[in-house]
Amino acid sequence: MESNTLASAHIARASWMSLLAKAPGPVLIDAVARYTRQHGVLPTHIWLRRPEIGLAMVRARTGGTGQQFNLGEMSLTRCALRLACGQMGVSYVAGRDAQHAEWAALFDALLQTDTAAQVEQMILLPIKDALAAQRAAVDAQAAVTKVEFMTMVRGENE
Repeated sequence: MESNTLASAHIARASWMSLLAKAPGPVLIDAVARYTRQHGVLPTHIWLRRPEIGLAMVRARTGGTGQQFNLGEMSLTRCALRLACGQMGVSYVAGRDAQHAEWAALFDALLQTDTAAQVEQMILLPIKDALAAQRAAVDAQAAVTKVEFMTMVRGENE
């Protein structure tokens, strides 16, 4: 029973870390502003690892199932911090945005505290809605280009 609880907590954390990493910049800025209006300031923290910009190798598979190969490198920003209450937060964000990585790590830590419900409401839900809207816009644009093919049956094949 305890392993199921641990596994579900791990899945939940992976989900919110993914949302924080993929958050569009303007949406994250608005969410942080909304949080600071409600709570005054962001919680103080100490750095375990200041935001570092580096490269990560992206690997792929031929056809999605074949042999792995190195597709190329992408820039990545990572950091780790600890809140005054002792909770640790980490983040890995695509690109070179140190502020994004810091906020993602900060909210990762806050989502592991008693304020998780508030943080989810004020930070994660707007990000989730923005990503869903982005996805819907991409899907709508792709739907415009959809072509329907049909096969005509020839008389001699009957």
